Amino acid sequence: MAPRPRPRPLLLSAPKRFRRALAAALVTAAVAVPVAGAARPAEVPAPAPAAVAPLAPAPPDVLAARLEARYAAGRSALVEAARTAEEYGARRRAASLREMAGAGRRFLEFDGRDGGRSAEVVGDLARAGRIAVLVPGADTGLDAYGRFHDGAVTLQRELGARSAVVAWLGYRTPATGSAASLTPGRADQAAPRLRSFVEELARIRPGARITLLGHSYGSVVCARAAAGLPVAAVVLYGSPGTGSDRAADLRTDATVWAGRAGDDWVAGVPHVRVPLLPGSELGFGTDPVDAAFGARRFAAGGGGHSGYLAAGSVSLRNLALIVDGREPARA
Repeated sequence: MAPRPRPRPLLLSAPKRFRRALAAALVTAAVAVPVAGAARPAEVPAPAPAAVAPLAPAPPDVLAARLEARYAAGRSALVEAARTAEEYGARRRAASLREMAGAGRRFLEFDGRDGGRSAEVVGDLARAGRIAVLVPGADTGLDAYGRFHDGAVTLQRELGARSAVVAWLGYRTPATGSAASLTPGRADQAAPRLRSFVEELARIRPGARITLLGHSYGSVVCARAAAGLPVAAVVLYGSPGTGSDRAADLRTDATVWAGRAGDDWVAGVPHVRVPLLPGSELGFGTDPVDAAFGARRFAAGGGGHSGYLAAGSVSLRNLALIVDGREPARA
């Protein structure tokens, strides 16, 4: 009797296109994981924040007072979360939260549960004529919040008077190279929250120019939220793709900009979309800086993946020009 053929490994029995995409994704993960460092820490408990009333449009002085009350509530929630983290033994989390609760910090929203959610304001939101909403990518969280905050501060300084930058950490970001970072699930969960937040900003500051800026995986979140959103521009930088083949598929009247720095490793991410289980896929499709996507390209200089908001950089200058409603240097 002839020997029975040995079954083929699952990966080899998959369609060739899927094998190529999966292999490329695994290579990308292997490169990216060492950059990301250690795995995300275990969940740290935090108390539920006190309920706050929705903000309403008001004259600048009245709105400023209401915002101060909201910031005070955020500070109290941070202090309580820091105390809980300390009692739990999460010293790194506790130290980060105490720094976030420091004098002069302004959090419109904070919830320390489930990894943490926050929205920090840099600048005078009540009087700002230009508002930038920063949406971060992978590995941004309460334990490693400092770089995100510093980027918001640097951008607001570049913009100058009558501007505000909101650092929106409104979702649980994936770890670089993880399965979650290669699929749109986290972005799909985050998009409704981002839409609600931006709509509230537009409601309380109806005359302000609002720009949505998504870095890395945050660009996937912005793309998922963009349809019909009351923003002047959507900026995708350091993006692995958006899950859409064309800028027109975002269904937004906003100007869509895309940029990538010369030394950004994300250029090596495979631009594929491969169906997995029903309703899910691997990869994010067309490269936003590709002419086929149809976004306006801005010059992002020669920096790396984490350097787009570095002081004095080409990318920072051009991002500020876009937020300001002016023409940036084109790529």
